[in-house]
Amino acid sequence: MQKIWERKYSLNKTLGYNPFLIEKMDITINKIAKAINKREKIVVYGSCDVDGICSISLLILLLKYLNADVEYYISEGKEILCSKVIKNHVDMLGASLIISLGCVIESRDQENLINNLGMEVIALLNKEYSKDLKSIILGNETLSISALTFKLAQAIAAYYNMKSINKYIDLVTIGTYSSNYKLDGENKVLFEEGINYLLNSNNYGLKALMTYNGIITPSRDNLSKMVLAMTPRVNAVGTIDNARIVVELLTTTNEYRAQQIVKYLEKELKNN
Repeated sequence: MQKIWERKYSLNKTLGYNPFLIEKMDITINKIAKAINKREKIVVYGSCDVDGICSISLLILLLKYLNADVEYYISEGKEILCSKVIKNHVDMLGASLIISLGCVIESRDQENLINNLGMEVIALLNKEYSKDLKSIILGNETLSISALTFKLAQAIAAYYNMKSINKYIDLVTIGTYSSNYKLDGENKVLFEEGINYLLNSNNYGLKALMTYNGIITPSRDNLSKMVLAMTPRVNAVGTIDNARIVVELLTTTNEYRAQQIVKYLEKELKNN
């Protein structure tokens, strides 16, 4: 007997529109595939809000599955690919390729700095950006960043002939719901598919959150509980470190570790 998600979420079913309809997607996939196949260092760069954290986690899970050499960096600034951070932190990781999720490139001078450090940038943006930039931009102002990241993941999956990309749709639902983007168009399609899949999720972190909160039915109130627990706190540990803890929650393959992280996050929530 097939599991519910196998029946509803056909392994080769493309949820939403064909990802290659997004301009420059083919160029993007060639760049990412080159970095994966040659074991070049990839740094996923995103913001510390829940939509950003879900996007980072989704892409990290996918790239690690493909045996990519990948690290991530979470920026406290929600919208800027910071030149100082690139120079002082990302460069130390030995990055060849930065995949920026929702953080805009400020100028051509910034691009030149990054290029002079031996790095290239692929930026996923759902906001206006300068048309003078030479970096690869995947732009779509109607999608949440997690939804746009999922479209990139679908295209990567198509390139590598993967059959299980839809298992990440639960992260898209959480991220999109937290982003306050309108739940219409493709956002609505992905959200509704994900909320139905959530109870059958194989993500240890999300399962631990649902178990702790006694969630047995997918609803917006229950999503709000999960988003609240995942939202990084401003405390002694620091917002960025808290965000990294949530990324660990969403990417761990250890059930016990997921349970311990959830207990920590819920304790932090009660103390704030």
